[in-house]
Amino acid sequence: MKNVKKILATLLIATLIVSVFVSCGKKDEAVVVRYLNFKPESASIYEEIAKAYEEEKGVKVIVETAANNTYEQTLTAKMATDEAPTLFQINGPKGYANWKEYCKDLSNTELYRHLTDKSLAITVDNKAYGIPYVVEGYGIIYNNAIMEKYFALSDKATDLTSAEEIVSFEQLKTVVEDMQKHKDELGIDGVFASTSLKPGEDWRWQTHLANIPIYYEFQKNNVDLTSSDTEKINFEFSDQFKNIFDLYINNSTVAPTTLGTKIVDDSMSEFALGKCAMVQNGNWAWSQISEVQGNTVQADDIKYMPIYTGVEDEAGQGLCVGTENFYCINAKATEEEQKAAEDFIYWLYSSDTGKDFVTNKLGFIAPFDTFEESETPEDPLAKEVLRWMKKDGVTSIPWNFTIFPSQTFKDDFGAALLQYAQGTKSWDDVKQLVIDEWASESAAAKS
Repeated sequence: MKNVKKILATLLIATLIVSVFVSCGKKDEAVVVRYLNFKPESASIYEEIAKAYEEEKGVKVIVETAANNTYEQTLTAKMATDEAPTLFQINGPKGYANWKEYCKDLSNTELYRHLTDKSLAITVDNKAYGIPYVVEGYGIIYNNAIMEKYFALSDKATDLTSAEEIVSFEQLKTVVEDMQKHKDELGIDGVFASTSLKPGEDWRWQTHLANIPIYYEFQKNNVDLTSSDTEKINFEFSDQFKNIFDLYINNSTVAPTTLGTKIVDDSMSEFALGKCAMVQNGNWAWSQISEVQGNTVQADDIKYMPIYTGVEDEAGQGLCVGTENFYCINAKATEEEQKAAEDFIYWLYSSDTGKDFVTNKLGFIAPFDTFEESETPEDPLAKEVLRWMKKDGVTSIPWNFTIFPSQTFKDDFGAALLQYAQGTKSWDDVKQLVIDEWASESAAAKS
């Protein structure tokens, strides 16, 4: 009997030991969020975010950061391991095409529900596979003090009374050309800052401005941006590109023939010093404007308007808003891991702690309605981007330039624009170059 009792006691102890080990094992296997960060400069901030999240929610976030220009290689290597990221990022439609089998549909997540402009997400068949977590915007920046001075003129050639009333290219053209005639009265050298066409300084035109006609062409033809249909274009809205480009170079602080010597810093300096009323650039330009010695432009006078080109129904067009930073959740992770990743990114963009990190440490313009006006970046151009994104009846133009075929294409396009401005190349020749090189560079990228 004693032996039986000893055996039973031994079995009970063994069972308890096994239970302890099993329970400990389960504790060690608690769900974690693995995030592969794209930005090395933000690595230490994400480490702080991970620590704060674990303290508040009890969930561990492991942040790994790819070295500069190695994100794709790092992601490829990590996805093949047992420690594959549950949260990663893609840079746009082409990035989604590369990683679509790993991208979970995020349409029903809380973060997506709070996205201010759903058109910014990477969407296929009404399902969102990438959510933008930071945005930037560009358009025509204007000095409202100079604009108000113009609208106060008794002999102006328009019935408009403010820049806010401009909602089409024809209206913009009328105002700009009339302002150019009154430039001496307005105390400016020209309406627009110089169009920087020096090689390497022409990205505002061969990339940012070109984004608009390409967007409208793809939209008109229902082009799937993740497909091979993007490998050829007809430059169908080249006349609209020409409209605004001509307006820039013919109503400027300098003659078109001198633009090959102009750089972006020249343009921003002219605007900051009040030598012009308008300049095309993005919200990142505030630091350039504010740091120019002798700056005369007040922050309250810096405003945005969309880049109108003459397409139909322009009144509903907003700024060009986009990003190359989209959150994706690993579709091959477990449901628990996916939910943990969803919860983490929603906390980051909705909780007081998370939003403080986003605004004040990461310095992001966050495209979510969870942010109050007081929780946004302080610079006036960032505020303007958010104001335009929230306007009723206005649709932002996404950044389709992320699928432009190559840097060679953009450089050659810029060189052709300079030749056109100098009068040595016809617009028809520019258009044909764009069509031909888009196709040839797309083919070269595949080979």
